[in-house]
Amino acid sequence: MGINSNFWNGRSVFLTGHTGFKGGWLALWLSIMGAKVFGYSLNMKTSPNFFKETNLKERLVSSTIGDIQDLSTLTSAILLAKPSVIFHLAAQPLVRQSYQEPLETFKTNVIGTVNLLEAAKKIDTIKAIVNITTDKCYENKEQSKPYHESDKLGGYDPYSSSKACAELVSAAYRNSFFKESELKIATVRAGNVIGGGDWAPDRLIPDFLYSNYNNKKLLIRSPNAVRPWQHVLEPLSGYLMLAEKLVISGNNFAEAWNFGPGESDSKPVSWIVDYLCKKIKTTQWDIDKTAKPHEANLLLLDSSKARLKLGWKPRWSLETALDRIIEWHQAWEEKKAMDEISISQINSYDNF
Repeated sequence: MGINSNFWNGRSVFLTGHTGFKGGWLALWLSIMGAKVFGYSLNMKTSPNFFKETNLKERLVSSTIGDIQDLSTLTSAILLAKPSVIFHLAAQPLVRQSYQEPLETFKTNVIGTVNLLEAAKKIDTIKAIVNITTDKCYENKEQSKPYHESDKLGGYDPYSSSKACAELVSAAYRNSFFKESELKIATVRAGNVIGGGDWAPDRLIPDFLYSNYNNKKLLIRSPNAVRPWQHVLEPLSGYLMLAEKLVISGNNFAEAWNFGPGESDSKPVSWIVDYLCKKIKTTQWDIDKTAKPHEANLLLLDSSKARLKLGWKPRWSLETALDRIIEWHQAWEEKKAMDEISISQINSYDNF
């Protein structure tokens, strides 16, 4: 069982956060399957960025630059698209930034979700909404047991807490407004997503690449922290499979879902950096001894429900994921056509 490209061919899809790293990969994948993709997002946050490097705008029906907090503009954009499916990725996605900008983080991640669902109430073409939250929405007890969808939500930092709130908002709208509706809502929780074209600050792979490009020693905050690492295409494949099920089978799939890596791919930060340093020998790393805010030290996901009910499972090992990232950025340094490189990686994953 895998992704049914025929389902997406000609289908209208509204995608918030399409100028971001994860949203950009999803928009590209949808476009090559023939979907009519309408994007809604703030301007690109980094330069360079995946959206521009892959000429993604040329593949979309519409690319609206707008704030998820602007209900009027958001509603108008969705009305124009008349989508069958919405993927909601627009967010303030960084833990450390959430400490610096807690109000903006909660407004974007919570009120932004409310705005999207309010707009959806008025548009009868929508059959499925997939709200992308995070694995950090769980109340993290630093346990060795992987978190299951039924585990308690929480969040130590503003980012994690805001995403737990977005989960609760989605559940409230599902129960209060869409229980008898044809529109079905699911939430999805992925691991630490990595891939080519991510230049966001305070993320391990972009920080490594920045250090390499600038001949600087990489400083690592928490070398022993264990995370569920996975290539960006892994959870995106799950989101696509889930959205199809929501449209076809409805209530059986309108709930929360984990899309994490295999247990052996939950590795400490130091393992990732050592692997990359073996591949790119010009980079060295050390421990950052400056004071830093709290971040979880151990986080594991249980994705057995997605395996059993969706037939989804991870395809690429962590080593393969890291090799693909190196391949992508080497091609970028060589000024190759990054849309072609990215599509090649999508096809390679899809046929794996």
